[in-house]
Amino acid sequence: MKNLKLASRDEVRQTVIAVGEVAFGRDFVVIAGPCSVESERQTIETAQAVKAAGADMMRGGAFKPRTSPYSFQGLGLQGLKILNKAKEETGLPIVTEVLDPRDVSWVAEFADVLQIGTRNMQNFSLLKEVGKVKRPVLLKRGMFSTLEEWLNCAEYILSEGNPDVILCERGIRTFENYTRNTLDLSAVPAIKELTHLPIVIDPTHSTGRLSLIAPMSLAAVPAGADGLLIEVHHNPGEALCDADQALTPDRFEALMRQLRPLRAFMERVPD
Repeated sequence: MKNLKLASRDEVRQTVIAVGEVAFGRDFVVIAGPCSVESERQTIETAQAVKAAGADMMRGGAFKPRTSPYSFQGLGLQGLKILNKAKEETGLPIVTEVLDPRDVSWVAEFADVLQIGTRNMQNFSLLKEVGKVKRPVLLKRGMFSTLEEWLNCAEYILSEGNPDVILCERGIRTFENYTRNTLDLSAVPAIKELTHLPIVIDPTHSTGRLSLIAPMSLAAVPAGADGLLIEVHHNPGEALCDADQALTPDRFEALMRQLRPLRAFMERVPD
């Protein structure tokens, strides 16, 4: 891909992005938490549960881009303050989405990692703005995007001076309607061939089915993913967003028990 001046693997072998006690590109990083911040109790209880199960970072949306304008849109600044309190309680770094270029600088005051969602992957003004702050950026693949389009969006961020971009494969739209989207696991080794940027998998939004989250999470490990982004809610039945695809803390803990030995085995397998 000749347009990639900074993201190309020709320039760098592997980017390592340290966040807290872990590093993307070196460790297998598990980010877990609710789709959206709904209350202080919900967020802190979930943070405590995912921390106890072995998660490395906490996810949670303070701003939620929804298909319907009448759906819950997030708590905004109040949600960011709740996430900050969850971080103080657990020590988990925070990943949260930013939607508007005007909000980047002050959201970065609360977030350890800024997430760019699938709907904003080609919001070039937003990409340029997150490229100017000293925060790692988790860039989700657009639901209709090719690998080349995705990597060129990463290039926008890199070209503004921010070297810390984490790619996230979250499923693409196909003619299949059994799953919410189609998880493109082949994107993981393909991305490893094309770029030095780390890549994580979102098995929640890609499948949209509880029964598929664990198998796809496990499959991401031998595929070569650098981590996972998983929705967990302390009581999914009460969730205001994506209730049908959020793992309970018990199911997340069971998944983590399976992931650890698989990851340890893969680390012993020679390249």
